[in-house]
Amino acid sequence: MALVMHSYKGNKNSDKAFIAAEFTGVKIDMPSGFEMGVTNKTPEFIKMNPLGKIPVLETPEGPIFESNAIARYVSRLNGENSLNGSSLIEYAHVEQWIDFSSLEIYGNIFNWFVPRMGFMPYSVPSEEAAISALKRGLEALNTHLASNTYLVGHSVTLADIITVCNLNLGFSTVMTKSFTSAFPHVERYFWTLINQPNFKKVVGDVKQTESVPPIKKAGQPAKPKEQPKKKEAPAVAEAPKPVEEEEAPKPKAKNPLDLLPPSPMVLDEWKRLYSNTKSNFREVAVKGFWDMYDPEGYSLWFCDYKYNDENMVSFVTLNKVGGFLQRMDLARKYAFGKMLICGSEGPFKVKGLWLFRGTEIPKFVMDEVYDMELYEWTKVDISDEAQKERVSQMIEDAEPFEGEALLDAKCFK
Repeated sequence: MALVMHSYKGNKNSDKAFIAAEFTGVKIDMPSGFEMGVTNKTPEFIKMNPLGKIPVLETPEGPIFESNAIARYVSRLNGENSLNGSSLIEYAHVEQWIDFSSLEIYGNIFNWFVPRMGFMPYSVPSEEAAISALKRGLEALNTHLASNTYLVGHSVTLADIITVCNLNLGFSTVMTKSFTSAFPHVERYFWTLINQPNFKKVVGDVKQTESVPPIKKAGQPAKPKEQPKKKEAPAVAEAPKPVEEEEAPKPKAKNPLDLLPPSPMVLDEWKRLYSNTKSNFREVAVKGFWDMYDPEGYSLWFCDYKYNDENMVSFVTLNKVGGFLQRMDLARKYAFGKMLICGSEGPFKVKGLWLFRGTEIPKFVMDEVYDMELYEWTKVDISDEAQKERVSQMIEDAEPFEGEALLDAKCFK
């Protein structure tokens, strides 16, 4: 009998086991047609979990409920592996962080989010207590991650899988950017892991919530009845409002960079020259760049990663940079970038060069791409020949760069 997960697709507690299964090569089936509030109330389901809660994993030896227990079972199913640590003390630390994450992180996110959705009674003091406790938990996690890439050891463990799934509930529902920016190491940790292939295959593309959801009152079936009353009253007066509100943002959607005076430098022409130059790169592409460059319409910036001492594992460092470039996609029309990962062994140094439309780094990039805070940004002074030569070397991926081999060079264009 194959393993069967009784839950619905997208349930964040079920994700723990599915991610663990990706790491261990375990196959888990999930039947379609599960309906919350119906399937989990059937006698067959109650037999597996008397409380009727999800998820439940059906195994040849019998059912397992509670998501952490299910994930632990899946992580050990194919024998010992690094998901549970490589020693007794590491195993204890894995269990320690699972408990911490469940109680201090998930429990407080749950107590913040669920009452707002009307599934539990809402009160301001209770919400304030949950948020305060969550901040304490995130501060402790942030401190640990300031000097650690993973929670335990030097690779993903079950502690990371469960913690990231717990954080995912918060990032996608109540923890806005303005809230999480106080915990930059937690942000870096979450976005790095959630974008790793074994995580992404299960959770897909994750987006951070832009706002805390409004409070819904518990037992709100009466709400649909109130809507007809609004229609009876000045329905005509209210009808145009949505139209006005929809039309109003259209002029605001214009990016401020589109309103700058025209520049003789055409970014797409530079990107084509860069892409099409296959030989004599310094003589053709780099010279062409300086011929095109317009310091009044564009600006050049060096960036240096602030936490290079954490970059001990090559693929983690590469994923970190790859995630940054993915999140920079919103600036593709206005930017060109080179990211160099330097060193033949850890800690690897991450250095970058960026060309932006305008004389400053665009505000919408600083506001929306959290990675920007993880780098030191220095504007290039092109009157300084040493800085100008550094730009040229970064454009052409010169190796060695500043005395170090290149692990990789990535281009954003």
